[in-house]
Amino acid sequence: QVRLVESGGGLVQAGDSLRLSCVASGRTDSTAAVGWFRQAPGKEREFVAAFRWIGRQSYYVDSVKGRFTISSDNTKSTMYLQMNSLKPEDTANYYCAAARVYYNTIYSYTAERTYDYWGQGTQVTVSS
Repeated sequence: QVRLVESGGGLVQAGDSLRLSCVASGRTDSTAAVGWFRQAPGKEREFVAAFRWIGRQSYYVDSVKGRFTISSDNTKSTMYLQMNSLKPEDTANYYCAAARVYYNTIYSYTAERTYDYWGQGTQVTVSS
């Protein structure tokens, strides 16, 4: 089992930056990849970014490319989502997730079903 706890959310203005953290505990050595998803009010949860340790590959949804960066420490105990140039449309509850299964294609980690463990979420609100 892996437990995930997010932090770092808050209320910011458009153009500001935030760094979300996700602390993992338990069998973190068994995780193959981590991801961030978000859910805005009245909308379905959507993929934001994924990071796979093998090859240290990352992948982003088009709407955040060039603004967000996903990373993780080498111990797999903490992962981050650096968010720059925030926009009001980035307002959502952000969730981190961890996957146990290795997939050859990092695109596979854009799907929620790929992940085995989820955090409770941290709210990000961007005012215009």
